[in-house]
Amino acid sequence: MDTAFTRLVGVRHPVVQTGMGWVAGPRLVSAAANAGALGVLASATMTPDRLRAAIREVGSRTDAPFGVNLRADAGDAGDRVRIIVEEGVRVASFALAPSPELIAELKEAGVVVIPSVGARRHAEKVAAWGADAVIVQGGEGGGHTGEVATTVLLPQVVDAVDIPVVAAGGFHDGRGLVAALAYGAAGIAMGTRFLLTSDSTVPHAVKARYLAATVQDVTVTRAVDGLPHRMLRTDLVDALERAGRTTALLRAVRRAAGFRRLSGLSWREMVRDGLAMRHGKDLSWSQVLLAANTPMLLKSAMVDGRTDLGVMASGQVAGVIDDLPSCAELMERIMTEAEEVLRSLEPLRAVR
Repeated sequence: MDTAFTRLVGVRHPVVQTGMGWVAGPRLVSAAANAGALGVLASATMTPDRLRAAIREVGSRTDAPFGVNLRADAGDAGDRVRIIVEEGVRVASFALAPSPELIAELKEAGVVVIPSVGARRHAEKVAAWGADAVIVQGGEGGGHTGEVATTVLLPQVVDAVDIPVVAAGGFHDGRGLVAALAYGAAGIAMGTRFLLTSDSTVPHAVKARYLAATVQDVTVTRAVDGLPHRMLRTDLVDALERAGRTTALLRAVRRAAGFRRLSGLSWREMVRDGLAMRHGKDLSWSQVLLAANTPMLLKSAMVDGRTDLGVMASGQVAGVIDDLPSCAELMERIMTEAEEVLRSLEPLRAVR
């Protein structure tokens, strides 16, 4: 299927596997890339040295284009950009808007820049700064999310910018791909659907928890870091929502200590990163610390398999997913269904 997005990044199918922390590692990214999608490596939970090694591992597993997701507000974002350039990565994606300087540096090196946004004005801003394409995530999407549904947000952004738009939030099959194309998008991005594949390294017990979830089991909470965060409702979420400020602060300090040991960050660096994530919000100190060590909360579930203690970011679409195909099987299914849907619509063109 040929779209502006497939031509831009050189993939066979207009589908992106998003950069999910602790989930989008070399195995999943290379499997998605080999299946024809754009696999995106999550770098926020990696040291720079580990990022370089992971990029090389993906390159050893696939000849297809792939990308790396970066935190634009990270203190070492410049160093990570240089690694991407030096290692010849095709695409740099960002969860937050990168600065014009970062965009210019990447584009000068021939790297395709694709920020993710959750509002029309953000899409207009990064397009004006030179972004090559944009991923727009509606409120159905997992992780930090907004309140506007994809079906409302997507056409707004498509009408506002002249660069390829990739739709995210609520997509998992070929019907969704065709719907996104009908709105004017050049492709779709999926996180939860790729998390729930046999190529994902997420522990089986965690995948089982996702598969058992209904749409009502996927909630949005501000209790973790003060920002709207879509995830499965777990004991941790319930405890954070019930906890007073003192209890929440003690829990945050305990978890922050664990992340500090894992990441090598100093307390000063952790607080700095947490404050950077506030984005003008009035957060408590417990939320600042939780914002700084959210990666540790994700790791508890996505790596350690602790569904009782970890954060399980999830799109609403988890409630309608019930299997674990390989990336190759998933992509074949999506593209076959998309072609079938398009053929089924052909008779409508004859009805004038």
